[in-house]
Amino acid sequence: MPERNEAALNFLLTRRSRPAKVLTGPWPDRAELVEILTAAARSPDHGKLEPWRFVVLSGAALDRLASLAETTGAALGKAPEQIAKSAAQYRDSGCAVAVVASPQPSEKIPAIEQTLSSGAVCLALLNAALAAGWGANWLTGWQVYDRDFAERGLGLGGHETIAGIIHIGTEKMTPPDRPRPDLDRITTWVSE
Repeated sequence: MPERNEAALNFLLTRRSRPAKVLTGPWPDRAELVEILTAAARSPDHGKLEPWRFVVLSGAALDRLASLAETTGAALGKAPEQIAKSAAQYRDSGCAVAVVASPQPSEKIPAIEQTLSSGAVCLALLNAALAAGWGANWLTGWQVYDRDFAERGLGLGGHETIAGIIHIGTEKMTPPDRPRPDLDRITTWVSE
C-alpha cells in the first residue's frame, strides 16, 4: 500500500474557497507570497515551457484597476451593477495575483495543454494560499476578457490572457460549505 499523507488528503477533501468579499487585512507580505507562488509554480507543465506568469497586485494598483473597470464598463455599456461589482473586486481587495496564461511556441506541446497548465497554476496558487492559512478566492469577470483592460491594466502581451485572479487575505468569516458534485452522476468506471 502507498504511504498516505493524511493531512494533505484531509485538506483537499475539506478545502473551501473564501469569497473575496469576506477577505480583509492583514494581507500576506512579499515573503509569504513568494512561498505561495513557489508552490503554485510546481504545477504540471508538460515540456517545462512555463506558459504562465504572475502579476502581484496590491495598494494603488488595485485602485487603478477598479477605476479602469469603471471606465471600461461604461465604455462597453455594461449595467451599473455589473460595473460596481467588478470595480469592488479590486477596490475591496488588498492583495491579488493575476495568473497570466502566456503560451509559448512549441511543436510538441499543444496550446490546450499550456492553457490547462495555467488553470492548474490557478488552483495550486489558491490551495497554497489556503494551506498557508489565508483565505483565498479565484475570480475573473468580464473585465479580464476585455483586451484593453488586460493590456493597459495588467500589462498583457497580445498573445496572453488572464487565467484567473486569486484574491488572498484574512477571512472575516467562514462561509458555509456548498453542495458538492454527485460523483455517481459525473463518474464513468471503465475496466474493459
